[in-house]
Amino acid sequence: MLASWLLAAVHLLAFGYAFASILRRSRGLRRCTTTEDLPAVFSADNGWGVSALVLIVTGVMRAFGGFDKGADYYLHEPLFHLKMGALVLILALEVAPMMALLRWRLACRRGDVPDLTAAPKYSRIGAVQAVLLVVMLFAASGMARGIGAGAGVE
Repeated sequence: MLASWLLAAVHLLAFGYAFASILRRSRGLRRCTTTEDLPAVFSADNGWGVSALVLIVTGVMRAFGGFDKGADYYLHEPLFHLKMGALVLILALEVAPMMALLRWRLACRRGDVPDLTAAPKYSRIGAVQAVLLVVMLFAASGMARGIGAGAGVE
C-alpha cells in the first residue's frame, strides 16, 4: 500500500515537472535566435527528458508491476487508453525537436553555430505536447473518480 501511494505521488509530481519543463523549453525555443539562448533551452530539455522518463517508469510500474490495481484494470479502462494515446502522440511529436536539439548540442560542442530557424516550429510542438499532458491528467483524474469502465483510486 505504501509503495503504491509513493509511486502514485512520484508519478503525479513528474507530471507537474514535465509540464513546467516543456513550457520552459517552448518559451526558450520561441525566443531562441542565437547560441546564447541555447543553454536555457538545453536545461529545460533535460528537465523534460528526465521527467518523461520518470513518468514512463512509474506509469509502467503502477500499471504492470503489481504495485497498483493491475494490468487487467488498466487495459479495460477507456480513460487509460486515452491517456496512453496522448502519451504516444507526445512521444511521436518529440522526435523532431529531440533530434534537432541533439544536433544543436553537438554543433555547440564542436564550436559550430547550429541552424536555429526551426526553433519556433519546435516551440509550437511543445505547446501541443503541454496540452496533451493536460489531457493525460484529466484522464488520470477521471480514472481516480471511477469515470469509465473501471472504478477505484488512480
